[in-house]
Amino acid sequence: MTRDELFEYLLNTYDVSPEFMWKKHPKYAVFRHPENKKWFALVMNVDPLKVGISNSPDNEIEVLDVKMDPEKISLLQKAAGFKPAYHMNKEHWISIILDQFTLEKIIPLIADSFQLTE
Repeated sequence: MTRDELFEYLLNTYDVSPEFMWKKHPKYAVFRHPENKKWFALVMNVDPLKVGISNSPDNEIEVLDVKMDPEKISLLQKAAGFKPAYHMNKEHWISIILDQFTLEKIIPLIADSFQLTE
């Protein structure tokens, strides 16, 4: 999945656009609930080492952080493409390596995050 596909999906489904909040990290995109302004998704471009990937040929990878039930996080982290949340509470958030999934695989996780942050 690409960043653009994800952004288009979030706009069409939740009527939210990315917020770019940090000068130091101009590509970091926050997605918030329209009403309560709570974050439900964060897209970042990070050094693979920051999420525990030491054998990546890339200097940067894109990750999606979503909020999730701690039990589900524990199960998902055993699968490829899921990592402890980068830059967020690792008990309640998980990082998803974007290029390892299709949008269809990620949709239920985004929906869970949106619901958990209502």
